[in-house]
Amino acid sequence: MDMHTVVVGTSGTTAEDVVAVARHGARVELSAAAVDALAASRLIVDALAAKPEPVYGVSTGFGALASRHISTDLRARLQRNIVRSHAAGMGPRVEREVVRALMFLRLKTVASGHTGVRPEVAQTMADVLNAGITPVVHEYGSLGCSGDLAPLSHCALTLMGEGEAEGPDGTVRLAGELLAAHGITPVELREKEGLALLNGTDGMLGMLVMALADLKNLYTSADITAALSLEALLGTDKVLAPELHAIRPHPGQGASADNMLRVLAGSGLTGHHQDDAPRVQDAYSVRCAPQVNGAGRDTLDHAAVVAGRELASSVDNPVVLPDGRVESNGNFHGAPVAYVLDFLAIVAADLGSICERRTDRLLDKNRSHGLPPFLADDAGVDSGLMIAQYTQAALVSEMKRLAVPASADSIPSSAMQEDHVSMGWSAARKLRTAVDNLARIVAVELYAATRAVELRAAEGLVPAPASQAAVAALRAAGAEGPGPDRFLAPDLAAADAFVRAGGLVAAVEPVTGPLA
Repeated sequence: MDMHTVVVGTSGTTAEDVVAVARHGARVELSAAAVDALAASRLIVDALAAKPEPVYGVSTGFGALASRHISTDLRARLQRNIVRSHAAGMGPRVEREVVRALMFLRLKTVASGHTGVRPEVAQTMADVLNAGITPVVHEYGSLGCSGDLAPLSHCALTLMGEGEAEGPDGTVRLAGELLAAHGITPVELREKEGLALLNGTDGMLGMLVMALADLKNLYTSADITAALSLEALLGTDKVLAPELHAIRPHPGQGASADNMLRVLAGSGLTGHHQDDAPRVQDAYSVRCAPQVNGAGRDTLDHAAVVAGRELASSVDNPVVLPDGRVESNGNFHGAPVAYVLDFLAIVAADLGSICERRTDRLLDKNRSHGLPPFLADDAGVDSGLMIAQYTQAALVSEMKRLAVPASADSIPSSAMQEDHVSMGWSAARKLRTAVDNLARIVAVELYAATRAVELRAAEGLVPAPASQAAVAALRAAGAEGPGPDRFLAPDLAAADAFVRAGGLVAAVEPVTGPLA
């Protein structure tokens, strides 16, 4: 476990810190300023709780039940009850990294001093994260407004010592038992605290941050595989010239073209046509790779801007303002995050689609410019990579279904009080599947392109140094080269793991220099 420590202050957090806590087990500490802000905002809540006038979230019910004034003797019960009743998720368990991201981001908002939560509650949240205790959170239960209610409620339930959680050894136990085993005292919630632990976009935001990290690697990997396919197809690298991309100055397009040009530097294959008539132009899937990959890159940049704003936000309802007011608001609505989650699913589907088109071209003897059918060793006896492309095509087809936006949907809830919701959690969940599928799609193209490049090399054509480095690293990772048919699934799994872990980018950058 990485013992890097993330200090949570009052002004938000960074994407890097989210990934460190969620995926790498970084420890969490509250800054002195955060503890002071927590204490100051709690004084405001305590003062309002002592007044006879009802204050939403402090001395009233919630949502459609907000009109009832709750007497002092029932308020602790109210806070417990909102957590218990809202912990109503169903379906498969959500991944550990998602739950850790969700908990950490809720702590980020709590530490801002705008929620009215006591310092000891925030400290317990940090203690649970540091102990490696992960609440059991279920797939279904969030409409993305008021935030990710059910997932956050399951986490709050663990803080109370109720429900189930996974220990650091991976065993699911009663949460109370796990807290006791790590010397953590369950919290007894007071006014507003139950509500403050539930109102936020933390689940969808955590998944957005991790998807951006994964997609950054996959987009660079896709630039490399596109270059390898161009090379294997004896295409021209003239279309990658900087002056061509300067006259259509989309930043992502220029970055992708530059990546491809770096990978192809020194290639003896590009432009070496074996056709009866030289090609004037390559097919769109080859020639337009920078335009498609680049548009996706620009979409990632936009999503990163939205994520950065959300990481700097305090999302709760009501919120404690510096002047002492406690005001109801709509900041918990997930629309800003939901939209970009859907945008990313769209560009991931399109990137997968263009990768598959290049793979199909590599395998088709009528369009591959001299490569053997399906890159087979003895076509007819051997099927080569025929069914690898089927698998890739099936993944692309699912990606297109996953690209249908969740955020265009809304279903009213809470007796029409919450009559327009974001569905951001659903957008995030399907994006995670899309990202997983995209890694597999890129891996299949890589596997096909490296085999094709090796077949060209056997003919005496010398691949680019970066291509040679990619081939060598992939083979060292367990994905074998050309030859008679063999059990193919392990090779594809090795290629997938190689791409997913950043191995392809790491293999070529010593030759190309840092890629965008």
